[in-house]
Amino acid sequence: MPPDVMITTVAHVIQLAVAPVFLLTGVGALLGVLTNRLARVIDRARVLEGLLPGADAIKQGAHRSELATLSRRGRLINRAISLCTTCALLICMVIVALFTGAFLAVDMSVLTGLLFICAMLALIGGLISFLREIHFAMGSAPIETR
Repeated sequence: MPPDVMITTVAHVIQLAVAPVFLLTGVGALLGVLTNRLARVIDRARVLEGLLPGADAIKQGAHRSELATLSRRGRLINRAISLCTTCALLICMVIVALFTGAFLAVDMSVLTGLLFICAMLALIGGLISFLREIHFAMGSAPIETR
């Protein structure tokens, strides 16, 4: 392939890869939010575990109940992180498939489409887990209104 055609091809592939790269940026921001929520759950669990030995039986029961809630929230956030990370990896594979197809002059459209669909399914799963964690957190946190 002549150099000018190859440069044009690579430029076109870069244009095609821009949308997945922006999506990757958004997923990265979501992962930041999720890891911060997980860190807060872990920090609260450590505080409660530290309070358990010196607490009376009633307080220990309340602390253990809250620890169980935090454990469930942690599992939901962990699932969301795993699914969103899978989404990010699949998006990276989409970008690799785009460039591989261009460089090898192979039709990668079916593979690219399937990878993108899988990425979106993983993102949907991650967002559902995130939503479940938020609802669970709000349901377990008594907030009084005046």
